[in-house]
Amino acid sequence: MFHTNLLIFGASSSGIGALGFDGQTFIIQLITFILVFLVLKRFAFKPIINMLNQRHELIESGVKLGQDMQKERIELDEKVASELQKARTDADNIIASAQQEARKVVKDSEGAAKDKAKGILNEAQTQIQQETLKAKKGLEKELVGLISEATEAIIGEKVDAKKDAALIDRALHARKAV
Repeated sequence: MFHTNLLIFGASSSGIGALGFDGQTFIIQLITFILVFLVLKRFAFKPIINMLNQRHELIESGVKLGQDMQKERIELDEKVASELQKARTDADNIIASAQQEARKVVKDSEGAAKDKAKGILNEAQTQIQQETLKAKKGLEKELVGLISEATEAIIGEKVDAKKDAALIDRALHARKAV
């Protein structure tokens, strides 16, 4: 009977039995495996799969967030570059405007300085003319006094203003006639 049981489960001294395969043990192990699989499926695999799905979703959202942040960084870099270019252009325009304004101020200052110099020059010329006239009048008075003294010395008599004027007019007419 022992021998018959072995034949039923495939345990023979030849064939698979020679390899150490026991059919009864195999069926028990298969049933145990199925029971463990069902218990694991019910209590372990679902939570593990749910946890793996959550992690997968978290990783995907992280990757999507990273891609979105990369896009935003690129857009921000472009915006910063654009703003820097605009700022450089504005700065260049401000500098050019300031230089043009400075040139205008210098030109206006030069014109004002020239006008002031002309005014000072005209005033000096007027003052020189006035001083020259004063000096001429002073010289004429002094010359008249010297002539009067010289005439007195030559004639030997005191000459009054009327007589002196008449002598001077005669001398000037005589000179013009020559």
